[in-house]
Amino acid sequence: MANIIEVAKSGRATCRSCRSAIPKGDLRFGEETPNQFGEPGDLSYRWHHLACAASKLPDEVRAALADFQGEVPGRDALDQTLAAAVANKPPPFPHADRAPTGRATCQGCGEKLAKGALRVVVERDIERGMTVTKGAGYLHPACAAAYVEEHGSTHAELSAGLDANTRGLSEDDRTELFSQV
Repeated sequence: MANIIEVAKSGRATCRSCRSAIPKGDLRFGEETPNQFGEPGDLSYRWHHLACAASKLPDEVRAALADFQGEVPGRDALDQTLAAAVANKPPPFPHADRAPTGRATCQGCGEKLAKGALRVVVERDIERGMTVTKGAGYLHPACAAAYVEEHGSTHAELSAGLDANTRGLSEDDRTELFSQV
């Protein structure tokens, strides 16, 4: 069982993205997920309208489309939605960019990151009551190497990740970034 695209068998399923009904006969995307009511290892699907899934889960939809044998109505619009979703998807961690505001605080030194300044973005644990979630943590480039080494990575892994994942910076910005990291 894997993510699938199929024709809706009834009109009872609700899209997990937009919360509206998926009409009988429309194409729908099934996102494979563990079945919380079944035995351990049992799987189930979370259903989405195909267009909704394309904007929220572009990589998964693209893979399912490759396996789908039928006709996809509005395929050109769907392909445009997939392209827009991929372009708007944030890059994986770690990456670098320019701070859009001056509100973020450096996780390494505790000082504010100035608006427009280069920053390194890493994944960090965020405690929310009794749960811990993952989120973005921001660092001055000069603080990044010490921070990641303190949290179990190496300077080489940081540099390789920044080089592979950073997009939208000019060559001058990249040169400045790597001179500080």
